[in-house]
Amino acid sequence: MRIAVIGTGAVGGYFGAKLAAAGQDLVFIARGAHLEALRRDGLRVLGPAGNILIRNAVFTSAAEAAGAVDVALICVKSYDTESAARACAGLIGAETTIFSLQNGIDNPEKLGGCFDAGRILAGVVYIGAQLEAPGVIRHFNGGRIVFGRLDGKIDPRAQSVEQMLSAAAIPCELRSDIQRIQWAKLLWNAPFCAISCLARAHAGEIVGSAQLTRLALDCMAEVAAAARTRGIELRRSLFDETIAFSRGLGDFKPSMLQDLEARKPLEYDAFNGFVVRLLSQAGQPAPVNQTFYSLLQHLDQKSREEAAS
Repeated sequence: MRIAVIGTGAVGGYFGAKLAAAGQDLVFIARGAHLEALRRDGLRVLGPAGNILIRNAVFTSAAEAAGAVDVALICVKSYDTESAARACAGLIGAETTIFSLQNGIDNPEKLGGCFDAGRILAGVVYIGAQLEAPGVIRHFNGGRIVFGRLDGKIDPRAQSVEQMLSAAAIPCELRSDIQRIQWAKLLWNAPFCAISCLARAHAGEIVGSAQLTRLALDCMAEVAAAARTRGIELRRSLFDETIAFSRGLGDFKPSMLQDLEARKPLEYDAFNGFVVRLLSQAGQPAPVNQTFYSLLQHLDQKSREEAAS
């Protein structure tokens, strides 16, 4: 298969490298110093299971010149979803499968507004990785993808992607309830990404603090209430499972804290802002997520101003 990775960061770089190492034909979309390093030295993934070096791939910023692909992996941040879709329209042929590997709930819906919704797959990724340097991805743990169509159908397109991932030794699971899985992931992202930035704390420090754990649980309660407005019920035991999972992460820094430290824009709108909007529309308060949203918006603006000065 010919596969494009749109957004060659930690997630796109890791999974794209695994697919390329398995013999697939990869096109990596990147820019700046990262693209220069990819072209010069190739894509390197460093991890506990061994290192990967990919040189035999296309590294470009010009998506329109790469031609149509069989599968487009959308790995950009949530705030770039629609602009990336427009910029990479040249990669999308009549039969291209569009596979979102993004955090947040509504990215597949945004992509469905740009392309045929029947070709969109929503993926939830479980991985600890970061962009360590231009051209270099550091993989810590995980690397699993759960995915499916938003309408729950299991069709040949989705089954073909499952085969593609399995052939590359990427643990994956095709599900009919992917929307519930997305919300379960937000149950972690909304509190842990926000608290890590506001308290400058890694995952282990958050669950090691009674006060921060209580704050995370309060945030989760609002996420569950927002999910309920979409007809998704998140059982209360998921809260405890999320906290228990986080105890095993040690000093792992959530992606938003990594972005804050790198002076990159933050995804708080896709996490906390989304919860606030849904609950507001339902006439319900969201005091924790509203506070997180306002504080992170301030941090984001301050970080951008400092980066520009």
